[in-house]
Amino acid sequence: MKHAYIFPGQGSQFPGMGREHYENSAFAKKLFEQANEVLGFRISDVMFNGTEEDLKQTNVTQPAVFLHSIIAYRSIESASPDMVAGHSLGEFSALVANGTLSFDDALSLVSIRAKAMQKACEMNPSTMAAVLALADDKVEAICAEVQNETGEIVVPANYNCPGQLVISGSIKGIEIACERMKAAGAKRALVLPVGGAFHSPLMEPAKEELAAAIEATKFHTPTCAVYQNVVAKAVMDKEEIKQNLVDQLTGAVRWTQSVQSMIADGASTFTEAGPGKVLQGLVLKINKTMQTSGVS
Repeated sequence: MKHAYIFPGQGSQFPGMGREHYENSAFAKKLFEQANEVLGFRISDVMFNGTEEDLKQTNVTQPAVFLHSIIAYRSIESASPDMVAGHSLGEFSALVANGTLSFDDALSLVSIRAKAMQKACEMNPSTMAAVLALADDKVEAICAEVQNETGEIVVPANYNCPGQLVISGSIKGIEIACERMKAAGAKRALVLPVGGAFHSPLMEPAKEELAAAIEATKFHTPTCAVYQNVVAKAVMDKEEIKQNLVDQLTGAVRWTQSVQSMIADGASTFTEAGPGKVLQGLVLKINKTMQTSGVS
């Protein structure tokens, strides 16, 4: 009977996020002020008073979700994870929870990652789309077909749960793929309001910057395994953790497979720490016998 702690990624943000923590907890207030200092701007002001549009900027969204997740996690007095995982950006929160990274170092890396991804998005206008109710192998086959026939980039990016896969690529490639997904029987193939093609080869320009920052950061021995997105299995080795963080920029988030691995390794309870309840819902779609809860 193992307890897994899981951490959300980009998309869980909302206006006013974290304000309650700031007002009611001296510890949370201290972390917010620490974050303002590390980032060089008052992210707390944007989180509490910014519009949805303000919070959608990648260089704001990623640190905001990370910060909210760590404050939520640290408010759980009994937290002692047997294993951790995070969805995309959430992997950095997971690495703070299992002691691999300090809060300051992880926040700095999140900020560098967000800016590098933002730059990559501006270099190549691109997008993502959610495909619902179509088998994974069918989605994979259509992506490969579109790439081969058109030369456009289209790849599976997020394996969220059975019947929900997000694809990523060039704007034209995604448009063509969406039409074909619908023709193949997808219930929906919907372009998402995102800044670019995350978890696709179009993020390659961001890799070098993140890799250099990771290399310059102190990684500690984890207290428990992290189930990383790109390999979907337990990882304890520091060097492997670093490489997987870099590979994640252009590789798929294998969330379905990660949760299945955690369950195979004994997880029966999943606690989501951070804004929203998305991951709890995904866990139950992957295996409805799991116990889930959340702290936001």
